Amino acid sequence: MHISGLKYVYKCTYVAAVGGLLFGYDTAVVAGAIGFIQSKYALSPAMMGWVASCALIGCVIGAMFAGSLSDRIGRKKVLMISAFAFAISSLGIMLPLSLDYFIVFRLIGGIGIGIASMLSPLYISEIAPAGIRGRLISIYQMGIVIGILLIYFVNAGIAGLHDESWNVESGWRWMFGSGIIPSILFIFLLLPVPESPRWLAQQNRLQEAEEVLSKVNGPENAKQELNAITEGMHEESGSFSQLLKPGLRLVLVIGIILAILSQVTGINAIMYYAPEIFKSGGDGSSSAMLQTVLVGVINMLFTIVAIKYVDKWGRKTLLLIGSAGMTVCLGLVGAAFHFKMSQGPMVLIAILAYIAFFAISLGPLTFVVVAEIFPTRVRGRAMSVAIFFLWAAVFAVSQTFPMLQSSVGEASTFWIYMLMSVIAFVFVWRLVPETKEKTLEDIEKFWKLKGIQS
Repeated sequence: MHISGLKYVYKCTYVAAVGGLLFGYDTAVVAGAIGFIQSKYALSPAMMGWVASCALIGCVIGAMFAGSLSDRIGRKKVLMISAFAFAISSLGIMLPLSLDYFIVFRLIGGIGIGIASMLSPLYISEIAPAGIRGRLISIYQMGIVIGILLIYFVNAGIAGLHDESWNVESGWRWMFGSGIIPSILFIFLLLPVPESPRWLAQQNRLQEAEEVLSKVNGPENAKQELNAITEGMHEESGSFSQLLKPGLRLVLVIGIILAILSQVTGINAIMYYAPEIFKSGGDGSSSAMLQTVLVGVINMLFTIVAIKYVDKWGRKTLLLIGSAGMTVCLGLVGAAFHFKMSQGPMVLIAILAYIAFFAISLGPLTFVVVAEIFPTRVRGRAMSVAIFFLWAAVFAVSQTFPMLQSSVGEASTFWIYMLMSVIAFVFVWRLVPETKEKTLEDIEKFWKLKGIQS
């Protein structure tokens, strides 16, 4: 691949990855704010779960409609809609309105998150050359973890500006309001990037598709790839009902279950409630905030490891290593709480190791695999379905974590997540195919050769 093409595809990838940054920023902002919101409104465990997770209902809605809408009007335009949803949400929460209004604006922001979570990796997968596609889609996950780390620093900075009473009254609103800056940045960065070449081909805008592919792979390769794309499209119909036919059903089930397992292994219990988990282990508020920043740093460093090795070691190998490591770490966290050892360094070390294993596996690679395994004509809709279930699982974890904490205790809660990690390992080992170095059209042919598509 020529240097200019490489630069071009990386530029497009980095812009799409800003959607991931907004996703991480907007979902993790609640970690620093939830304690102050609980103090302000005297929330019960169930209500605390709802306030932390209400945005996820918007995520489910955004993911559900993003695929079919992007199939109609284009990937780029719908990503722009997501950026505006983020901006509206950030501005709305800054206004000193009631808790009901907070929930409405969080739902709007959630719609933006849901759209970006599905369309950013989809866009990258459709513009990326096969040999570096895993790495490029993993850059989207890097955007997410940078967003998470950034908001952890912003939260800690805002929380340190004034005393506890200011944070309870209005500091948390500034935490949410800070999201307006990356939202505006995303809007402006999207303006010059091209539309997805596969979407352009789908709309019969073949010359435009070839122009984009030429910038990525050079004119000769562009013609070959365009032919492969158009051949693949002629053989598929793009309706939702097609996804339920025997040919695509198993592929869809694999995508859905992988999406669910990436979340029910407990990652967002830690991302959303990290300060509260560390406080329950005996740490003070400021110490818990600093430990939460450390979670973000580890998440970012090990996502870099995933980006470096995803196209070398393969998706499946990293998924197996990660889910095995997560199982051990979650078992240790549960044991620390069970044997009253939570005040020492064990909980922090085990959680950081868990984050590291997640960051090299289920974190970035769920999006990589889900963006790769579906045929072109149904990819938008199929990814919508898979990401819909991902957000439904995130909602379930975020809503139930405070309730599980107060009913069965920390130890049993983490052991439940440990069991989910065991299931994830077995599922990946038995059913998830290796997709490294295959073009999207090769993967489609693989399913046909396996007799899975009709």
